[in-house]
Amino acid sequence: MAADRRLLTGWGRTAPTAAHVIAVHDDADVKGVLAEPPRRGVIARGLGRSYGDAAQNAGGVVLDMNGSAGPVALDRATGLVTVSGGTSLDTVMRQLLPRGWFVPVTPGTRHVTVGGAVAADIHGKNHHVDGSWMNHVVALTLALPGGETRVVSPTNDPDVFWATGGGMGLTGVVTSCTFRAIPVETSRMVVDTTRLPDLDAVLAAMADSDRHARYTVAWLDVVARGRSLGRSVLTAGDHAPLAAVGDSPETALAFDPRVRLGAPALVPGGLLNRVSIQAFNEFWFRKAPASRRGEVQSITTYFHPLDMLRHWNRLYGPRGFVQWQVVVPDEAVDTLRAVIEGLGAAGAASFVTVLKRFGAGNRGPLSFPTPGWTLAVDIPAATSGLADVLDGLDRLVVDAGGRIYLAKDSRVAPELMPAMYPRLGEWQRIQARLDPAGELQSDLARRLGLVAR
Repeated sequence: MAADRRLLTGWGRTAPTAAHVIAVHDDADVKGVLAEPPRRGVIARGLGRSYGDAAQNAGGVVLDMNGSAGPVALDRATGLVTVSGGTSLDTVMRQLLPRGWFVPVTPGTRHVTVGGAVAADIHGKNHHVDGSWMNHVVALTLALPGGETRVVSPTNDPDVFWATGGGMGLTGVVTSCTFRAIPVETSRMVVDTTRLPDLDAVLAAMADSDRHARYTVAWLDVVARGRSLGRSVLTAGDHAPLAAVGDSPETALAFDPRVRLGAPALVPGGLLNRVSIQAFNEFWFRKAPASRRGEVQSITTYFHPLDMLRHWNRLYGPRGFVQWQVVVPDEAVDTLRAVIEGLGAAGAASFVTVLKRFGAGNRGPLSFPTPGWTLAVDIPAATSGLADVLDGLDRLVVDAGGRIYLAKDSRVAPELMPAMYPRLGEWQRIQARLDPAGELQSDLARRLGLVAR
């Protein structure tokens, strides 16, 4: 098959590497490449929304899965959905919502493939209630090195099933996925918004909201210091019932989100810096209502606001940005506070700072969610001394029993992996059994030594 040599990055636009990109259109194409993989290996790539190097493979082959998108098959009686791995959540939502169903988990963007959702075991604002993506999957079809196809589930090859969820594409290529959707009456949300003055206030309010709200998330001002440390805007919501919307059942389920603006191709470096981010954060915090209850919002407004700006990652300029997402146990509030203080003191400014609360994790050895507080920040890569700052904070997180999300990572020290993911060895043994020659490769895998040989 024809390969196009291309320079690739993650969504953060850092550390580009060149690979031979092959566009695949169906399962036969995928199996054909895997039957005789190249010397530098192969990795699947969807819409490129991993922030770091998970879908890059310097000198090797990258499978562009987007041409393999297929129809969305829904069993209305059971809510089971079967879709190809290259199909985006955007496509899935556009086809499911008019029929009264919604995906069980969505991250902060619709532009993720279903295969990517499996590989990263994506989580959302409802983890404390519903868990992550793999909690809702009933079957996967995997294409393996050598061209073998295997169907796995929580009861059929469960070790392979759970190793694939969060396995960053290194256990095989997901060619199809069957998952449970959730029924909804409308394509809207009912949202409560609360502006909170400091970290203690938001932690207490979020713990309380989690007891009655299906979805909760807080935007946090990481630049604020002193008594305002951790000031936040908390939103808690659920799917709006038909009565709250007042439309006909057909109109109430309409879903056709549009891009409002697009970032230009060339944005000068330094546009987003500590001063501009501090000004934005001040505006955003003051703009939020002190308290507002029962506001009806669109799904896009609540779940995917950044999707309304095409190529928003360009705003960080040519050097890109680092997204750093961590989770620490519920009782490690002092560590969370120290992390926020450390980011602020170092000038590591972020205007997309998200705080959520995780419930119980699942059986995936490399699945990121574990009970506790998860914080995600987007920091300009040009920030002075950023590498040293994050290295120090990594160790604070690990010492508290926390971990870093591999789907967002672009720079963590490999020696921290066994402490962050204590079941790494178990995962490596399963991966080696599926791929004994080490043919599934990525820049992430090599950088962190994930594939043990």
